[in-house]
Amino acid sequence: MADAGPLMQSYEGSARGRGVETAGWRLCLAHRFSEQRQPYGAGDVPFRDVLRHVGLALRYFKWWYKKTRIEKKSAFIDLLCAVPLQQIYGCPLGGIGSGTITRGWRGEFCRWQLNPGKYHYETVIADQFTVCLRRKGQTVYQQVLSVEKPSALQGWNWGYCGRYAFYHALYPRAWMVYELPGQNVVLTCRQISPVIPHDYKDSSLPVGVFIWEVENNSEEPVDVSIMFTLQNGTGTKGDRSGGHWNEPFALQDGGERVAGVLLHHCTPVNPFTFAVAAREKAGTVITHLTAFDPAGSGRDVWQDLLQDGKLESPTGKSKQTQNGEVTAAAVCASCTVPAQGHGTLELALVWDMPRVHFGSKERLHLRRYTRFFGSNGDAAPALSHYALTHYKEWERKIEAWQKPILEDSQLPSWYKSALFNELYFMTDGGTIWLDLPPDCLPQDLQGPGAAKLSHLLPVLREYGRFAYLEGQEYRMYNTYDVHFYASFALVMLWPKLQISLQYDIAVTVLNEDVQPRQYLVCGKTAQVKVKNVVPHDIGDPDDEPWQRVNAYLMHDTANWKDLNLKFVLQVYRDYYLTHDALYLQDMWPVCQAVMESELKFDTDNDGLIENGGIADQTYDAWVVDGASAYCGGLWLAAVRMMCEMAEVLGDTETRQKYDAILQKGKESFERLLWNGKYYNYDSSGSSTSSSIMSDQCAGQWFLGACGLDQKEVFPKSHIVSALKTIFEKNVMSFAGGKMGAVNGMRPDGVPDTSSVQSSEVWVGVVYALAATMIQEGLVQEGFHTAEGCYRTVWEHLGMAFQTPEAYCEKKVYRSLAYMRPLSIWSMQLALESKARQAPSPTPPQKNPLHP
Repeated sequence: MADAGPLMQSYEGSARGRGVETAGWRLCLAHRFSEQRQPYGAGDVPFRDVLRHVGLALRYFKWWYKKTRIEKKSAFIDLLCAVPLQQIYGCPLGGIGSGTITRGWRGEFCRWQLNPGKYHYETVIADQFTVCLRRKGQTVYQQVLSVEKPSALQGWNWGYCGRYAFYHALYPRAWMVYELPGQNVVLTCRQISPVIPHDYKDSSLPVGVFIWEVENNSEEPVDVSIMFTLQNGTGTKGDRSGGHWNEPFALQDGGERVAGVLLHHCTPVNPFTFAVAAREKAGTVITHLTAFDPAGSGRDVWQDLLQDGKLESPTGKSKQTQNGEVTAAAVCASCTVPAQGHGTLELALVWDMPRVHFGSKERLHLRRYTRFFGSNGDAAPALSHYALTHYKEWERKIEAWQKPILEDSQLPSWYKSALFNELYFMTDGGTIWLDLPPDCLPQDLQGPGAAKLSHLLPVLREYGRFAYLEGQEYRMYNTYDVHFYASFALVMLWPKLQISLQYDIAVTVLNEDVQPRQYLVCGKTAQVKVKNVVPHDIGDPDDEPWQRVNAYLMHDTANWKDLNLKFVLQVYRDYYLTHDALYLQDMWPVCQAVMESELKFDTDNDGLIENGGIADQTYDAWVVDGASAYCGGLWLAAVRMMCEMAEVLGDTETRQKYDAILQKGKESFERLLWNGKYYNYDSSGSSTSSSIMSDQCAGQWFLGACGLDQKEVFPKSHIVSALKTIFEKNVMSFAGGKMGAVNGMRPDGVPDTSSVQSSEVWVGVVYALAATMIQEGLVQEGFHTAEGCYRTVWEHLGMAFQTPEAYCEKKVYRSLAYMRPLSIWSMQLALESKARQAPSPTPPQKNPLHP
C-alpha cells in the first residue's frame, strides 16, 4: 500500500499475505512510533487562566474525591487521572453493543469492554496464538506468535521477530501475516467481526472469528497446528476472585460440528462465559486442554503441544478456582498442508454476557443478541457454531459494502483506510444495544412524554435501545452535541438505530428532572433537566442511563444554544435520507417545542439567537458572546429546516412563522458577522471576535447534506470565501499544512490561544469541515484538510483505534477514543452526492402523510 510506506520500512519479508486487502492501515510488527505524547493536564493550563479557574478546580476536586474515594465510583470525566497513551491498539472484536475485546497490532489482547461503558486496559499475556510445525513426525518449529518477552509463562518460546510480520486493518476486518523464518511457511490470520450495514441481527453478536490461512512453499508436506490460549477473565482482580471454571464442549448442527472450551467467569455482577472454539471438517483435528495455570511456567501445555502437535483433550469440567487462583484453557486446530499447498484453520472467540446491570445495579437489562440466542447465559456454544458457519456470508456482505469505495481510483488510499477504520467506535465506544422485552416497560418510558410519541414503542421494541459514549474517557452516553457530528455514520449504515436514538432523545426532551444540583464551572445550582430542551446526554454507565440523564455537570446545558438546534437538524436529515414519514410526524411536535425554547435566546427580536458571554455550546471552554458564526449558523439552518418540515407536513401557519424569522435572521447574520472574507467568531467586538473559526460553516454543512443548499440561507459566494480562508489560515498556515485545521486562527495567521479549545485541532470537526468543502466544490482542499488529521493520528502519533477528540500542534492530546471523528462518513455522503450530480437521495415529496 503506497500510502503506508513509512510504517513498513522495517518489514523484511516478501509475502503479501493471503487475501489481504490493498487499502487499509498497515505496519510492521517491529515498528516503533517516534513521538510519544501526553494527555492534556493541569500543568498545561496557561498561567493567565489558572486564577480564573480556581473556583472550578476546588469544586471539581471536592466532587471528584466524593465520587471516587467515598462512593467508589468512576468520574464521568476524570481530569486527574487521564488514560495514558499506549500505541498498541488494533481492530476491536465483536459486533455492536455486546462488548468488545481489542486485539493489538502486535497480536496482544489488550483492551476490554465487556461491562457496558467500562474499560479495562490490560494485556493478558496468556491470551495468545501459538504455531507448531511438524515434518516427518517431528516438531521442527514451535513459536508463540508474539513479539513480547514476558516474565510469565517462561516455559513458552516467546520473542517472535517482528521484522518478519505485518498487521493490516480495514475495519471490521484485520490481517496479520507471519513469515516463519527458515520454514518456507507463511501464516495469514484474518480477523472478522460481524459489523454489517443495515443488519440488525448478526451485527449485534459478541463474536470474533480468526481464519488462519497456511501457505506451505516448501517441497514437502507440513503438519500445522494453531493453538489458541485464553485466560478465564480480562486481567482484573476478578480473575482471582475464585469460583471460575472451564469445561469442554462440542456442538453439531446441520452437518457442521464445532468444538472447544467454555470458560465460565462467575462474578456476582454481570457474569459471563467465554468460548474458544474451532470448526471441525475433513482433514482438521480439534484438541483442547480444559485448564492450565497461566500464572505458572506453562511448561505442561507447551510440552503437550510440542510432543505431537495436539493437546491431550481431557473430558469433564475443571475444578472451580479458589480465591487467588487464576485459570486458562487452550484449543488447538491441526491439519496437514501439502507441498506447495494451502490449508485453512478456523477458530472463534465468543463472550456471552446476556444480562447486564449498569453501575447503579437497579435494573437488569437484556442485550440485543439475546433476542436471537436467549438470555440464560448458555448461548456460547450456539454462538460459536453460528459464527464459524456464517463468517463467509459476513465477509461477502462486508466486501460488497466496501468494494465500490475500495475500487474507486479517484479516492486516495489513506481516505479508504480512515473511512472504514474510524468505524471502530461504533462497537468500541462503550456501545450498548439493548432489547426491550414486550412485557417490561422501563420507568423512563412510562411518563407523559412517551405517550405523545405514537411510534416510540414499536420502534424500540423492534430495533432496541442504542447508546454509545462520548469517548472512552468522557463517559456519557449519546452526548448529543457530539453525536450531531458522529450521527452520519449511524444514519447511513444503521438508520434504524439512529431513529431509535432520536426517539429516546425525544422522550427526554418532553420530560424533566427538577432535582437541583451544583454545576462545577459556575458554581450555581439548577435543576438537572428542564422540560422542552434537549439533554446533553442520556446518562452515565456507572449510574442508570435513560432513567437519569445529563451526567455532564460541568455546565448547566439547559442554556446551551446548540443542542435544540442539532435535534431539529438531525430530524430533517434523518427523514431526508430514510423517507420515514411516521418518524417525521412523531418528531414534528418535539421540534416545535425545542424551537420555542430556543426562541428566547433571540433577545433583540432580530431573527438571530445570541450567545450569552459564556461557553454555552459544544466548545464548552471557548467563550462566545452575542451573535456567533457557529450557533447563529446552526440556528438559521434549523429555521430553514423547520420551514421545509412544515411544508412537507402541510402546516402552513408554522411555515409562515419560520419563514419570517429566516428572512430577518439572514439579514442580521450577514450584517453582524460577515467581514468580507469570512464570518467572525462572534459579534462581541472583543480582541478575538474576529477569529477565524474552522467550524463556522456547520449550518451550511447540514443544509448541503440535506439537499437544501440550492435554496440559499448563506450566500454561496460567502461560504466559498469562508472555506477558502479557513483553508489558507487554519489549515495551510498551521503546522505546515500537515495537521488538519486548528479550531481558531487569528487573521494574522497565529492560532487563537484565548482558550484551550481554540488552539486545538478537533478531528471530528476537521472531517466535517472537509465534507463541507467537498459539498461546495473545494474537493482537493477537503481531502488535504482531512488527510492531515489521518496522517497525524494514525501514522505519526500511534493513536490507531483510539482517535482522540483533540490534539495541539505539539506535546499534548485530549480525550482518547472519541465519538466525533465518525463524522468522516459525512465526507462519503458528500462524495456520493457529487457523484450523482444531484442532492443525495431523492428529495422528499410534499405531503406524504396527506395525499
